[in-house]
Formats: sequence, structure tokens, C-alpha cells
Amino acid sequence: MARRRGSPWTGLSAIFLKEFADHLGGARMMILEWLMLLTGVGAVYTAIQDLRQTTSQDPFLFLRLFTQSHVFGDSQESLPSFTGILGFLIPLVAIGLAFDSINGEFNRRTMSRILAQPIYRDALLLGKFLAGLSTLAVALLALWLLVMGLGLVTLGVPPTGEEVLRGLAFLIVAIAYGGVWLAASLLFSVVFRSPATSALSGLGLWLLMSVLWPMLTRFLTEALFASQSAALMGGQSLEQIEVQQGLARLSPDTLFGEALQGILHPATRALGPVFLDQLQNAILGAPLPFIQSLLLIWPQVTGLVAGAILLFVITYVIFQRQEVRA
Repeated sequence: MARRRGSPWTGLSAIFLKEFADHLGGARMMILEWLMLLTGVGAVYTAIQDLRQTTSQDPFLFLRLFTQSHVFGDSQESLPSFTGILGFLIPLVAIGLAFDSINGEFNRRTMSRILAQPIYRDALLLGKFLAGLSTLAVALLALWLLVMGLGLVTLGVPPTGEEVLRGLAFLIVAIAYGGVWLAASLLFSVVFRSPATSALSGLGLWLLMSVLWPMLTRFLTEALFASQSAALMGGQSLEQIEVQQGLARLSPDTLFGEALQGILHPATRALGPVFLDQLQNAILGAPLPFIQSLLLIWPQVTGLVAGAILLFVITYVIFQRQEVRA
């Protein structure tokens, strides 16, 4: 087999710019952007109506724009917070961006023509992934700026420096979370030649990780510690709690939720079991400094980034072994 010449990233910029332009100007992305905009702004608007009753003495008033949920009158129904809606929409947008990235080229009979140019598979795959991630980042950045602008205009209180830093950290976590689902959708696009099958696989994985996995982790933990739970008369030991939490953290949704809890709720001091000796000399309810909150969520952010890299590597290996000739 002849050895290739030159850098494997030859043509990366051409693939990236072409895919990036297609995403930003495509009808699919327009629909997804308007969906994010309308739902996100709706959640923030209702949060602002509630926060107008809060005095400016709250040191983290702007952070509550992202986490405040709205209850409709005396009913039990409520509108999810801005972060809750993003946790639902980001996977959908990521899957919508990449479910036909590779198999679409095969179906249009253009894969062999692209690779006949001085473009390697490395550059093709990485360029499509970076274009999708950049598109998602642009949409989230625009939405984040819109939320901050609405808060500044309607609340009349400027954000503090720490609130801006925590908001930027939230934006980075959201992009990392979207990168996991983008890589998963790209993987299904390589494995399956049918775009419909690829899209359904991505949506099925998302439903499993976000809806079914929390219930499955509890069931698996109870099955593993059945005898121990019976000895504790239905209670849970520390080991059982740690195993259940470890299984739950295999889901990107759990990592995303814990990261947001640590960065948008400054009073959060732990994301797991807390012992009484850990609370000694601690001022309960006092906010943590930004650096301490960042250290608290660092494992969750690392897990999201590692998950995206792992999925991309699996996609890369499978794609390198595929036949691309028409």
C-alpha cells in the first residue's frame, strides 16, 4: 500500500469553511436556531418577570436568569428554566447537525470525488466535526449574549465580574456537552448508511441517557446490593450511593447537570455525599469563590470533553476502515 504524502490535515480549512457555511445558511439550522431562540427567550422572559420582585442586593441576580423556573399561578405546572430547556435542545441541535454528515456524502455519490482531491479522510472527518461544533458554539454564544442583554436592559443592574466569569464557564460547559452529542451523531452517520437510521439511533441514545438511564442506575444498584439493602432495612450504604452515582455519571446529561449546579449555584459545596466532618467550620449558604467552583466541576467538564474525544476516535477508526469507492 502506497504511503501518503504531506500532512494528513491538507484540505482541513476547505472542508471546515464549506461545512460551516452550509450549516449557517441551511434551512435545517435556521429552524433549529429559531427553536432555541424562541424557547430560550421565553424562559428568560418569564424568569425576568419573577426576578423583578428581587432586590438588587442579591449578589448573583444575573445567574438566576439561567436557573429560575416559572410557576403558573397556583397550579402545579411550571415552565423549565433556561438551563433546563438547553439541556433538552442542545442534543437535538447537535444530532440535527451531524446525523447525515458522512452517509449523506455516500448517498449523493460525492465521497469518492471529495477524496479524489488532495484531501485525506482525517481532514474530512475532523473538518465536519469542527464545523458542526463551531456552528453550535455560534448559536449558543448568540443566545448567551441575548440573555445577558435582556437581563441588563430589563433588570437595570449590571452583572458583576464573577457573574460574567460564571456565565462564560456555563457557555463552555454547554459547548462541551453539545460536542458529546455531535460526536455521537457523527459516529452513527459513519456506522449507518441511511440518514433516517442514523437520526433515530442518535435520538434513541439521547432518550436512553436522559430519561431511562437514571432509572436503570437505581435498578442496577439495587440488584448489586440486594442483600446489603435488606440488611439496612431498605436504606442505602455509602458504597451503594457511590456506585449509583458513578453509574449515573456515565450519562452526559448527569455530568452536564452537575456542572451547571456547581457553576451557576455558588453556594454548592459538593456534588456527592456530604459528611458532618466536612461541614465543620463551614459557613452554610455562603458562596464559593469562582476558582473553587471551577475546581468542583472540573471532573464533570473533563468527563464531557473526554467523552467527545473518545466517540470521535471510535468514529475515526471505523471511518478509516470503510470502503469509499462509488
